[in-house]
Amino acid sequence: MKKVSILLFILLFVVSVKGFSQTTTSTNATSTTATSSSDFFAGKWEINVVGTPNGDAKFVTELTRKDGKLTGELKDPTGKRTEVTPITKILEEATKMTIYFNTEQAGEIPIELTKVDDDHLKGMLYNMFDATAQRVK
Repeated sequence: MKKVSILLFILLFVVSVKGFSQTTTSTNATSTTATSSSDFFAGKWEINVVGTPNGDAKFVTELTRKDGKLTGELKDPTGKRTEVTPITKILEEATKMTIYFNTEQAGEIPIELTKVDDDHLKGMLYNMFDATAQRVK
C-alpha cells in the first residue's frame, strides 16, 4: 500500500508543478529496426525513481518489440498493487529512450532513461526525480 501512496503522491506533485515546468520540445526520435543496437532496450527492466518527498518508487517492465516499436506496461514488483499501468509510447534514440504512461491525475508522464552500460540506465521522471533502471536477467 505504501508504494501506491508514493505513486499517488508523485502524480499529485507532478500535477501541482506541471504549470511551472517548461515545455520540452520533442526530438524526432524514431525506432530504428535496421541496426543491431535497436533491440538494446527490449527486455525486462527494473526502474527505480528516487528523491521524491515520499521516498522511492519501483516499477518493473518487460519491453517487447511489436511492429518495429517497443511496447510494454509498468508493474509493481512487490505484487501489492495488482493493476498494471500501460505504456502509451516509447521514443527511442541510439542510447536513450523515453517511456510515456498516462495517469488520471497528471496526464501523460515521461521517464527519460539514457544508457550507462549494457545493463544500466539513468535519467529522470518528469524532469524532476532521479531515475535508474537495471536489466533483469
